[in-house]
Amino acid sequence: MPHHYKNSYKVTEKELVSLSVYNVGFQKCDALYQWGPGIRDHYLIHYIISGKGTYRVAGQTYHLSGGDTFLVYPNTEVVYCADEQDPWEYAWVGFTGSDASMILKATDFSPENPFIRSTPRGNDIHRQILHIYDARGNEFEHAVEMTGRLYTMLALFMHGATHAGSQNSANSYVQKGIEYISSNYSYAITVEDIAGYVGVSRSHLFRSFEAVLGLSPKEYLTDFRMKQACYLLEHSSLSITAIANSLGFDNSLYFSKTFHRQKGMSPKEYREKNRS
Repeated sequence: MPHHYKNSYKVTEKELVSLSVYNVGFQKCDALYQWGPGIRDHYLIHYIISGKGTYRVAGQTYHLSGGDTFLVYPNTEVVYCADEQDPWEYAWVGFTGSDASMILKATDFSPENPFIRSTPRGNDIHRQILHIYDARGNEFEHAVEMTGRLYTMLALFMHGATHAGSQNSANSYVQKGIEYISSNYSYAITVEDIAGYVGVSRSHLFRSFEAVLGLSPKEYLTDFRMKQACYLLEHSSLSITAIANSLGFDNSLYFSKTFHRQKGMSPKEYREKNRS
């Protein structure tokens, strides 16, 4: 096997809006192999399997080695370079989507500290990246499996997160709230139901959502339903009434009003404009 190898895979269409894998791969770098300076338009996590290198971002240089992980934020100029004596080998996954920034906020990554040394459960994280790589393919089911594996990998980073108590409990309330919403959005659920599942008062849930997401639980629920609505309008031939029922609205007129308020057009207009 040659000293330098690179296996990578890039997904062509960003299928899943909430979270989707953009690319995935692994590489054993040559001495002083460098990427950048440049930017990515997506999040990119590198798990360092072995060896050493440097990661430069926002005027800081970080010296990293096997077992460490670093995160590249979208539209942020970075340079990363393999060590001359002991060049690193890493596995990476790039991803995008509306859930990405919120999930990453619940990990130990931050723009101020875009790396994690001696990553907790690093071997499991490495294994999940390889699973994402093994799931690649150009069918929709491949995109779904890759995204599922990506969620699992990000959950490992959340699991290992150490940061401050109150923010962390707010994060965990929001995660539980989102878990409840994503399983139950097709029913006529209320904010009381969500708070009941999470085990906090309505006002506590509200404060947690506002602190972590800048949205109220009700706004998040509506946004979530509207995302599903857009998907169904584009990819299914269900009637507007059927879509409203499928999203937990007991009244299709109220659904259409809510949709119009969010998207600036009626569901029917949206469907005509975005029909795939």
